[in-house]
Amino acid sequence: MNIQLLIVVLYIAVLFGISWYAKRLASQGSTHFLLAGRALSPALVAVSIAGLAIGGASTIGVSENAYNMGLSAGWYDVAWAAGAFIMGLLAAGKYRELQVTTIPELFERFYDKKGRIISVIGQIIIMLVITSLQYVAGGAILASLLPQYFNMQTGMITSALVFIGMTLIGGMWSAGLSNLLNVSLIYIGTIIGTFMCVKSQGGLQQIALAIPDSAKYFSPIKGAGMGTIMAWMAVMITQTLSAQGPVQIACGAKDARAARNGFLLGGLLILPIGFLSALMGIAARAAFPGIQATLALPKIIMSLDPVVAGITLAALWAADVSTAGTLLLGSATLFSQDIWKRFIQKNMDDKQYLLVNRLAVALLGILTYWMAASVVGIVKTLVIGLSLTTAFTVIFLFTVFAPGLCRKNSAFYTTLVGIIVLVLWQFVPAIRILPHVIYLEWIVCLITFLVITLFDSKPARISIVNNLKNVNR
Repeated sequence: MNIQLLIVVLYIAVLFGISWYAKRLASQGSTHFLLAGRALSPALVAVSIAGLAIGGASTIGVSENAYNMGLSAGWYDVAWAAGAFIMGLLAAGKYRELQVTTIPELFERFYDKKGRIISVIGQIIIMLVITSLQYVAGGAILASLLPQYFNMQTGMITSALVFIGMTLIGGMWSAGLSNLLNVSLIYIGTIIGTFMCVKSQGGLQQIALAIPDSAKYFSPIKGAGMGTIMAWMAVMITQTLSAQGPVQIACGAKDARAARNGFLLGGLLILPIGFLSALMGIAARAAFPGIQATLALPKIIMSLDPVVAGITLAALWAADVSTAGTLLLGSATLFSQDIWKRFIQKNMDDKQYLLVNRLAVALLGILTYWMAASVVGIVKTLVIGLSLTTAFTVIFLFTVFAPGLCRKNSAFYTTLVGIIVLVLWQFVPAIRILPHVIYLEWIVCLITFLVITLFDSKPARISIVNNLKNVNR
């Protein structure tokens, strides 16, 4: 058997072994399946958020961008790390103290039912789209690096079976425990792969001589440009504060302190991976100038020693696995908690609720695979939908830090306007007066929230919100 394929097969076997161990913990009840029994230690929180952040876009995507723009592509992961730091400092502990499972649940508790309905629509669309992207990334990694065994379709099917299977078996416990392996493998594979890719081209000095305009290419800023870097920062900080994936990890921590410290440690874990991946892309540019970036990285990796190539391949795929499991669980949680349990079967017992969650993982896993296989182009363009989390972030921040400005209709109308802005940005080019939709989302959502404060006389549930003053004391 091909050594690279053998390493990947062994990795999959270990992942499912971890998942079967996690099943015993997850089967204790729905809270254990969705939130690991709210018992994640700071270390498990850290590897969970790092695993969520370091996906295909943060490794393969960064390397491909670096092939064209140079070292500055690594700022994509720095932006994710900044989001984890801000989440740890401002919000992770507060989410844990609120004893919620989803953002829509929080919206109904503090605002009203229609706020919950519109937020679950927005959140679940975002989660399904991003989950679909992981299938595309997983298929592309296997097809590019093991073309003799996988094409894009079979790579996506294999990725989907692993993503769905692990999540279905062990839920959040599976994601948390497997990320101990995933993050370790990502670090080992990325460091070894980067070192060997650079060494194979004679070192950084020889690479600089082989690349035109190397001063710009090796600049930490010039290739991407400050505008792009700031847009990455704005998007990643915004989505980390309110997207279901990070929120669910925070809510699964054993206490507020574990949530806060776990996100801060996770940010440190995320920080260096982007620039390591960028160096691989730069080495690929020196080795294979003038070809598509998507082809250059697989070529240079597979030219390495088979064991090194296999470890690097497994690490890149591990990055995708670590992201997909948490995202898929987040999508299922939104469906089961905010749609099925809230509006369809309100009085189900915990055993029934656990079954609904498992079925949701399976069905949404199939749906997201179909999305990835059928509308890849649309899915890729919709990654801008992360900007929709601006509305959720604005509402959360006011809820926690300025509850006196919150009104009953704040959640509904701020989210509605956020959706409208995103749709208009996509279909009405004339409104693109700013360099990225995230800036327009922040301006419009803030104005909307404050206007509602002036004209809506019905306050949010301030008596509940005021209890937050004891959070993290």
